[in-house]
Amino acid sequence: MADLVQYYGTGRRKSAIARVFLRPGTGEWKVNGKGFEEYFVTEQQRASAKKTLAVAEMSTTFDVVTTVCGGGVAAQADAVKMGLARALVVFNPELRKALKAEGLMTRDPRQKERKKYGQKGARARFQFSKR
Repeated sequence: MADLVQYYGTGRRKSAIARVFLRPGTGEWKVNGKGFEEYFVTEQQRASAKKTLAVAEMSTTFDVVTTVCGGGVAAQADAVKMGLARALVVFNPELRKALKAEGLMTRDPRQKERKKYGQKGARARFQFSKR
């Protein structure tokens, strides 16, 4: 039996986690079993997710199969972007320099700030009344 050739990368953003598998193919995308346009509705999300393949100029070289969970759809798109970058580096380590220059290999460290006690939110206070 022929082994399945695929390259794997994990991407994270906020609380979203994306498992990305690159398989040699024609450029077909599947996200959680759905089509790419069906899952990522806005053009901004689609552009964010596809940015890595555009930088590496490999849009039609691989079929992309991803599983995403957690977070919102925008964070999931950014997680897919990072997972693709890591999978491409597994495929060809020479791409690392170009992807790093675009900032695709660096995880975005920003997280949601916790709500504090005695306050309405992370920064918002309850309304103050003098009288």
